[in-house]
Amino acid sequence: MAAEIPLARYAWISVAAALATIALKTAAWYVTGSVGLLSDALEALINLAAALLTLSMLRLAAEPADEAHPYGRFKAEYISSGIEGALIVFAAVSIAFAAAPRFAAPQPIEAPLLGIALSMAATAINLGAGLLLIRAGRRRQSIALEADGHHLMSDVWTSVGVIAGVALVASTGWLVLDPLLALAVAAHIVWTGVVLMRRSFRGLLDAAIPAADVAAIEKIFTEYRRRHGVDFHALRTRRAASRNFISFHLLVPDEWTVARAHELSEEVEERIRELVENSILLTHIEPISQPASYDDIKLDRP
Repeated sequence: MAAEIPLARYAWISVAAALATIALKTAAWYVTGSVGLLSDALEALINLAAALLTLSMLRLAAEPADEAHPYGRFKAEYISSGIEGALIVFAAVSIAFAAAPRFAAPQPIEAPLLGIALSMAATAINLGAGLLLIRAGRRRQSIALEADGHHLMSDVWTSVGVIAGVALVASTGWLVLDPLLALAVAAHIVWTGVVLMRRSFRGLLDAAIPAADVAAIEKIFTEYRRRHGVDFHALRTRRAASRNFISFHLLVPDEWTVARAHELSEEVEERIRELVENSILLTHIEPISQPASYDDIKLDRP
């Protein structure tokens, strides 16, 4: 079986795409003078900053656990996606400031066909890179990579709108459409940034793994209750970027040996690992008839 490509290599694809689109979109703005294309070029700068941040955070998250970080550094990915969301909002504010003066003094668009061609080339690059990053992020459960891919896809739709707007201005002569379109782009970018920041915030709060995965784990528990006369409680889950942390208590008959209880716990854990990818499990074994075994179901023991 071929080894998985390190996540950081995907981030390098985003960096390369950002550099290429900065050059193309800046050239498109230079030849046309369109503030709409300028807004698109400014967002490309944010794409580069976001790609470099994603690269650094993915490298940090990949570092092995140590004494100072016994649970690893997986949450570094949330830092990346949260800061990326903030950068997107900053880009939107910059676009709005650039567009505002054009309402009072609209400017004609020069060489629209060349500008559109350059912008379309940049859009094609972002489309390919964005789809690749989203697929890789979902498959590898990397919120930072997926967020960067969605960022690029938002840039694709923004560019499509800008290109359409430049074409309309060139064909109709309505110069006010240019700054109006820039403001519409800014509004769209704000929404994308807010969504990314909200998702990152939820991740930092130790949100549970998806409900479908929890339900599947409960089905495994039901099967083992019926087959072995054991019980389970205190199931807790949390997701940290690509990792899923799962803990539960296994209650076994009093006459079982430690070895038998441990063997069953290993079997249950293996079933869960097959079901939930990238899971880290912790099982606590207790005697089923002891009242004290039922006192620590809650996170804070009474």
